[in-house]
Amino acid sequence: MNLIETLVLPSSSLLTQNTSIDLVQLSNISKNYDEFVAVDHLSLSIPPGGIYGLLGANGAGKTSTIRMIIGMIVPDSGQIYVFGQPLSRAHLSCFGYLPEERGLYKKMKVSEHLVFLGQLKGMSRSDADASSRRWCERFELTTWMGKKVEELSRGMQQKVQFIGAVLHDPKVIIMDEPFSGLDPANSVVLKDAFLELAKNGKTILFSTHRMDQAERLCQSICLINHGKAVLQGELGQIKARYGKLSVQIRYEGESSFLHQPKLVQSFNDYGNYVEVRLAPGADAQELLQLAASKARLSKFELMEPSLEEIFLDVVGKSNA
Repeated sequence: MNLIETLVLPSSSLLTQNTSIDLVQLSNISKNYDEFVAVDHLSLSIPPGGIYGLLGANGAGKTSTIRMIIGMIVPDSGQIYVFGQPLSRAHLSCFGYLPEERGLYKKMKVSEHLVFLGQLKGMSRSDADASSRRWCERFELTTWMGKKVEELSRGMQQKVQFIGAVLHDPKVIIMDEPFSGLDPANSVVLKDAFLELAKNGKTILFSTHRMDQAERLCQSICLINHGKAVLQGELGQIKARYGKLSVQIRYEGESSFLHQPKLVQSFNDYGNYVEVRLAPGADAQELLQLAASKARLSKFELMEPSLEEIFLDVVGKSNA
């Protein structure tokens, strides 16, 4: 199945979603490029509705996994199911895809480009035009619709690419590093659109190496490392399993209390505050007394570990 076959699909091929089963299921899929193993017997299940995070460092296998889900490349082994059925061309118009790389034709006008993308997904010209105008108005791009793509800023081009992924009203929206290179204002606009789509029943697969973004947006995650799943499930349950073994400390003064192996297993210094992972069996009250004797404390809070801490812990163990 090639890219052209993937894109040129009639809208009538949309299938009825069965909400009693996982929307997308990967069963033991693998993908090699010559001697390089990109995806290694990966299995995961994406429930319908909400935001699902596919997480991992750059090169972990996220993009190869996404490309197999949408039929751009074929697994060397394993099976992909959509609505409980093996992935086929009939499913592909159910997907909207925002790639990490810019995939726009720079010499085309924005309006022409979006209508073209909508028609590739089976929309009529009039429907594609109406949908693109609604989205451009939402993203304050109406005055730019007659401009060539190359005349737009990087942030505006990303908005256009996002519109191209959602204007045909797909059931599943796949976003590969969607915030890459965006300024804070445009990131907020895109984030708000994500949340609105999720609240309206869309399923969003969100791929990122940014753990802070995933922690704020995702209900469930799969963390992959070297193509293998090393942690997956509902984010709240994952964090609860780790317990409240972390302390967030804001202080002024010396930091010698952070270098006590009987109390501190590890720490991350973020400049304005530090997140401490308690050593096994350590007493947080003992650390509090020691820290107060060495520095002036404005915050000392026992809390669940951040997703970034969990990521570093799990990946460190899997690489050991």
